[in-house]
Amino acid sequence: MSTATSNLSQGIVVSQEKPSVIGRGNKEGNRLFREWFQELTTAPERDERSAYVFVVGSMTEVLRSFGIHAVFPEVNGLQAAIRHVADDYIAQGEDYGFSADVCGYVKADVGLQLRGGDHPLGKIPKPSLAVYTNACNTYLKWAEIWERMYNVPSITIDVPGSRAAGRLTWNGHVDFENDLKYVRGQVDEFITVCEQVTRKKFDIDLLRENMHHSNVMLERYERLVELNKAVPAPYNAVTDGTVYLGVVNAFRGRPEGAKYFTDLVKEMEYKIANGIGTIPEEKYRLVFVGVPCYPIFRRFNDMFTEWGGAFVGSSYMWFASAGANTGFQYDLDHPLESLAEGLLVTTRDAMDSMFHSNRNIVDAIEPYHIDGVVYHPIKSCRTVSTGLADNRRAVSQETGAATLFIESDHMDKRVVSEAQLKNRIDAFFEGLASRRVRQSLSGEIQ
Repeated sequence: MSTATSNLSQGIVVSQEKPSVIGRGNKEGNRLFREWFQELTTAPERDERSAYVFVVGSMTEVLRSFGIHAVFPEVNGLQAAIRHVADDYIAQGEDYGFSADVCGYVKADVGLQLRGGDHPLGKIPKPSLAVYTNACNTYLKWAEIWERMYNVPSITIDVPGSRAAGRLTWNGHVDFENDLKYVRGQVDEFITVCEQVTRKKFDIDLLRENMHHSNVMLERYERLVELNKAVPAPYNAVTDGTVYLGVVNAFRGRPEGAKYFTDLVKEMEYKIANGIGTIPEEKYRLVFVGVPCYPIFRRFNDMFTEWGGAFVGSSYMWFASAGANTGFQYDLDHPLESLAEGLLVTTRDAMDSMFHSNRNIVDAIEPYHIDGVVYHPIKSCRTVSTGLADNRRAVSQETGAATLFIESDHMDKRVVSEAQLKNRIDAFFEGLASRRVRQSLSGEIQ
């Protein structure tokens, strides 16, 4: 494995900044989120419109050019679960008629709407339109709920997926060019609907400005993901990563978001240059696949860190960032064409990170010095969870990496058993320790 010193070769220079830089990212992220929820709470008072969107294909840059707030129901549900109040929302959604097998996010959102938008962090405004992509099959039916509740326009952005096994086709390829034309036409239709909803004329210069801020953010986010190759890892890709995901979605196309990730990269480079890891003693480096267990979020993570396990990578930071990990850069000289291309490329990457994450994991094993891969399928999300058993087998066969398969849920604590999780996790780390001893003995014999 490499050392913190060796990471200086990656272009990281020892910083003279004060140690107060450490922890700044999480602190600022939480502050930005509180302010964001306050913006949503007071939006109706200012007669400002809101759109219900999803983290994949949110079209935030366009919405912001019309002064429309983006509301993310997944973020609302996540925050409710972390604050241990999601059960009340879920129960209300089930009483309303939704099955126990329906996604916890959906039921929590239904409960939220039935309560008039009351949320632990503020009041969620009613939508003026709904925007969704085909990145998740649940999105399609979820948006229909808002359409029925609020009688608002519902816009589908249909993004063609990858043709084979998570391998993208790129510029110049006939399939890519045809797909790009298809998405480009939908961008024009989307702008027309926004004009009708707001009664405002589309301002392409405002769009360029928003896309510039996104360019800075996406470039920094890609850098952030790569920085966790350092040993020890400067941040936890599950706990800290969830904060970063919130900001990259809510503040996309905003100067605050661009500044946040610029400062965050500086913080992580400082930690790497000074050998400061995310946990006191990093013993095992892990990749997390799936969606975290939010009902016991901190305790879930502690069951790994107690053994010296550090999450240096996460498929969640790939797909829930809507492809921000690609670092895609918009061409501001051709904003609409580039917006369509970015939507196509990043949405495909997000879908592939869900359905074909084994390729990303295999590619990450060596550069991120991975000791084990943790698979966490959840009861109420078939989109993320289906195929993870096959994914696990493929990664294990190709790399020989140790793997752990644990099941719970991202919202519903009724199907979360902390004792069972701990037993499986403890056994996993005992196996990692034994493997390391065998490798050490083998090395001595050779």
